[in-house]
Amino acid sequence: MMKPRIEVVAIDSLMVRLFDRIDEVNMPWMLAASRRLSAAFGEHLLDLVPSYTTLMVQSALAPGEARARIAQALDGLQPDTGSGGRRHEIPVWYDASVGPELPVLAARSGLSEAEIVRLHGERDYPVFALGFAPGFGFMGLVDERLASPRLSTPRKRVAAGSVGIAERQTAAYPAVSPGGWNLIGRTPVRLFDREREGYSLLQPGDRVRFVPVSRSEFLAMGGDVEAQG
Repeated sequence: MMKPRIEVVAIDSLMVRLFDRIDEVNMPWMLAASRRLSAAFGEHLLDLVPSYTTLMVQSALAPGEARARIAQALDGLQPDTGSGGRRHEIPVWYDASVGPELPVLAARSGLSEAEIVRLHGERDYPVFALGFAPGFGFMGLVDERLASPRLSTPRKRVAAGSVGIAERQTAAYPAVSPGGWNLIGRTPVRLFDREREGYSLLQPGDRVRFVPVSRSEFLAMGGDVEAQG
């Protein structure tokens, strides 16, 4: 890990930059830093937002005091080698009717649609960060053969549960929203629920395995094939 850099982002917020590039091996360091910073700021912490390579710390402390606490908290930082967050298995119906870029990715990569599905579902993905929309977990990294740029023209409406790829990231849309990711399937799982403790099913540090299911299984789990993106 590089030496942490502290950057000002607002009058009450500092950005702690731990890395310069996205990598799965960052996660144990990010989790350890999150826990240390939470403990160091205690009741003075207003918000702590982890991302791929940074943590934004918003606090009620003066900037100088906040910087001092960050430096002290991260001194001698070691990666979190514990179990980390939870592991989720999220069922996905992979089909062009709900994932219109599935055949596009197959043609672009020279792989069959079945190979696209296999590659997407054969690994666990760490949740790097939440953002864009409540419960939207940025995950990665997908196999390099699946990497694909965002759509040049984003859709005005993407159905809830849509599973997509952008560059080497993957995600599932928790609610109907605009979006420019390459859609390859849909999950019946509710990723954001106001009745759930913490609202979001996913949290940074969790790991996700996408599990292919049939159309009938998708429907039996409450999936909606009529909702259009």
